[in-house]
Amino acid sequence: MNILGISAFYHDSAAALVQDGKIVAAAQEERFTRVKHDSRFPTNAVAYCLREAGITAAQLDYAAFYEKPLLKFDRLLETYLAYAPSGFPSFREFLPVWLREKLHQPRDIRAALGPDFKGSLVFTEHHESHAASAFFPSPYQDAAVLTMDGVGEWASTTIGEGVDNHLRLLSEQRFPHSLGLLYSAFTYWCGFKVNSGEYKLMGLAPYGEPRFADLIFEKLLDLREDGSFRLRLEYFNYCEGLTMTNARFDELFGGPPRRAEADLTAVHMDVAASIQKVTEEIVLRLARHVRQLTGRSRLCLAGGVALNCVANGILLREKTFDDIWIQPAAGDAGGALGAALFVWHQLLDKPRTAQPEDSQFGSLLGPEWPEADIRAFLDGRQIPHEKFDDEDSLCAAVADVIAGERVVGLCRGRMEFGPRALGARSIVGDPRSTKMQTQMNLKIKFRESFRPFAPAVLRDHVHECFGMEPGQPSPYMLLVAPVNPELRTPNGSGAATGLDRVREVRSTLPAITHVDYSARVQTVDPEHQPLFHNLLRHFHARTGCPVLINTSFNVRSEPIVCTPEDAYRCFLRTEMDYLVLGPFLLEKKAQPVLAEDSDWRQE
Repeated sequence: MNILGISAFYHDSAAALVQDGKIVAAAQEERFTRVKHDSRFPTNAVAYCLREAGITAAQLDYAAFYEKPLLKFDRLLETYLAYAPSGFPSFREFLPVWLREKLHQPRDIRAALGPDFKGSLVFTEHHESHAASAFFPSPYQDAAVLTMDGVGEWASTTIGEGVDNHLRLLSEQRFPHSLGLLYSAFTYWCGFKVNSGEYKLMGLAPYGEPRFADLIFEKLLDLREDGSFRLRLEYFNYCEGLTMTNARFDELFGGPPRRAEADLTAVHMDVAASIQKVTEEIVLRLARHVRQLTGRSRLCLAGGVALNCVANGILLREKTFDDIWIQPAAGDAGGALGAALFVWHQLLDKPRTAQPEDSQFGSLLGPEWPEADIRAFLDGRQIPHEKFDDEDSLCAAVADVIAGERVVGLCRGRMEFGPRALGARSIVGDPRSTKMQTQMNLKIKFRESFRPFAPAVLRDHVHECFGMEPGQPSPYMLLVAPVNPELRTPNGSGAATGLDRVREVRSTLPAITHVDYSARVQTVDPEHQPLFHNLLRHFHARTGCPVLINTSFNVRSEPIVCTPEDAYRCFLRTEMDYLVLGPFLLEKKAQPVLAEDSDWRQE
């Protein structure tokens, strides 16, 4: 039986294909169109999933959409009526789009799948999709489930439990009281883009002090012991307006929202630290309540807030639960996968047996480019390259290059599903280098200098470098852990302040050690990521260091690369030194200069 899951029309459109209960393929539309957070119907992602499964639309039994459009429309109408007439400008902007497009999603989905599609169309609720994406692929036969995001139809947080092949949602918090929207309001005020800049706010937080946390608790929300809360909506504008915050919010924090690209001040850093602390407290209270309510010893997380890896790390270390599994595509894209799995297990009552790690195959669910196709691309463009006949010799050569403080792009194997590059579409470097963090941010990623880089570490060695248990898994880069004290060095002269602190050397792994001695850890094992594991193994043998810098293979405002051509173009546009395309190694010095008609960084 073939079930296609779809998320579309709002943020991060995606498609996923489940075949007789097995996850066969999943991908975000942005990777194919090269439009960041593409929200259009995922035509290209659907076509890829069908190809990977070896079927056509005529062989689909079900297409499952990740939320209920009419229920969302009900929430929007009710909200605008409640705030009339002040919400009219926002209402005027949203209504024509809904009447023209979004209310006709059943018709549009069938039209997009083509006349050959004769299967059933199913609409799950938004947080059902999130919960299904969290529990069904998890390594647990039973678990509590917590989903947190901005808002779906009405729910913004749900608590549930999964047992065997069924989910049950027990309680929910509803719009407009939302942890995701609260965090996005501060993202907006600090000058970052809502729905894509929240991770920047999280990365900025360690530079500040949480001196506004008490003010947030006092003025902006009424938090209860069980983690539920009510926002004081007079400080926010997202219910009726086109912005997240208003003048009362501005007055509370001493000024208007920061303009994009304007300097980040100490106030912005302290505000970021404060909302991060508040978020962590809410998540901890929610988790304690979930444990008490369900009695389950393991927890599954999904929804956009589950991408807050700092809060996840604190939650794990508090040991409210024995273990935690987080859906790697925790945002709306993962809803496509959750909707498909929900149909298979919940609606069709198909059995489920949890796998020892998980059933998501390292989230390497996207397209892979055969060697013959890569060779045809290189030869067709007359691109200089070196071919390696075996995996070990390639990894040994790349490890030597990285040990020489060179930066390497990796495009090989199946592309990752979710926002994190996990070694298949990655840029890697030597974490021991004192210059690597700044060099990669400014000359390769073209992004803010304060942004931290994540370490990829051999799973068997994770406890040697980070405050984690021996062999503890974090395969999807969704947990932050402290760098071990024995690796730390004195914190510079102490004279640096603000963002200048990024240049201070804090450990023997300076390029991945954040200003608070933390790191967003990815563990790598041979079962889930054999290609990346082999490279790490060779680097460890070459240097004695079991860690590499791992950042996504893209530049600022661009989706992660998908094809060899995407990777090659990004390689030429940046100061990367080498590029791996399958079994081929390309050196920058041997490549022609890329001629472009305009400065892509200004687009």
